Amino acid sequence: MKIAVLPGDGIGPEIVTEAVKVLKALDVPLEMETALVGGCAYAAHGHPLPEATLKLAKAADAVLFGAVGDWQYDKLERHLRPEQAILGLRKNLGLFANFRPAICYEQLVNASSLKPELVAGLDILIIRELTGDIYFGQPRGRRTATDGHFPGSDEAYDTMRYSRPEIERIAHVAFQAARKRNKKVTSVDKANVLETFQFWRDVVAEVGQQYPDVALDHMYVDNAAMQLVRAPKAFDVIVTGNLFGDILSDEASMLTGSIGMLPSASLNASNFGLYEPSHGSAPDIAGKGIANPLATILSAAMMLRFSLNQADAAQRIEAAVQAVLRQGLRTGDIYSNGTTLVTTVEMGNAVVKAL
Repeated sequence: MKIAVLPGDGIGPEIVTEAVKVLKALDVPLEMETALVGGCAYAAHGHPLPEATLKLAKAADAVLFGAVGDWQYDKLERHLRPEQAILGLRKNLGLFANFRPAICYEQLVNASSLKPELVAGLDILIIRELTGDIYFGQPRGRRTATDGHFPGSDEAYDTMRYSRPEIERIAHVAFQAARKRNKKVTSVDKANVLETFQFWRDVVAEVGQQYPDVALDHMYVDNAAMQLVRAPKAFDVIVTGNLFGDILSDEASMLTGSIGMLPSASLNASNFGLYEPSHGSAPDIAGKGIANPLATILSAAMMLRFSLNQADAAQRIEAAVQAVLRQGLRTGDIYSNGTTLVTTVEMGNAVVKAL
């Protein structure tokens, strides 16, 4: 099984190295090839998503992705910034469904910023639509009263849009996922203000009629943000658009103790997927050996389960991560008194040993 390994920028190479180390420790036939993506790809090839990298991803059975982004590229034109690489991969590979589980492990209950009784046993799944919404809607840009070009703009604009097929397919994914869990879907929108999300609400409700065994409720995004910190265990599956999902999934990550614990999977209609940690490239700590690799390692487990049909191997990795947490090993983001502080590499080695 061929894996395209795209470490990216910042801490990306460090955390991906540990995930690859874990994958190699398994008795699973994997062929892994690495390519540049993001800022480092721009520096080498003049584009954040070189044609060779995209070709490798398309030829693979799955993609293991690190993170992209660095402050030094912030002044580039938008289409050349590192972040355009992940948007380009999502679009070119048809990755429309983003799975972001937020699980609070028993060993990390005290690492959460919420009271232990609010997060103990937490297990929710946020499903974010990835290829529509305001991130991709046209027209977009800046303009002035004279030539309409940046710099010196007088206004900027983006277009929020969704089509019926885009909403229907992500809704089906959510209801099908809920059937394997606690049979409850919360659709998050802003239907009271945005026509786009009144349409979203209407279409999700129509699809929901095909799943009479799954309970559906609707919630405005501002209320959902509040309820996630007030009573997070009231949720099971949350389905929402690209923009709201981006924000809510990061909020949910802090319920678990650290965004360094949150894996994610981005899937297309054929279960081909790109797997990455939910956090970013964190250039401020790159090269210091302090990044938490567990989100990336858990993303590799999701890759084995969803795209490679290796559920047993996925369970082995997840069990190894829990074993390491029980041993009290912690990177700085989840460290507390009474636990043992370890480096990125030491955490990776511990997971391999636990396997």
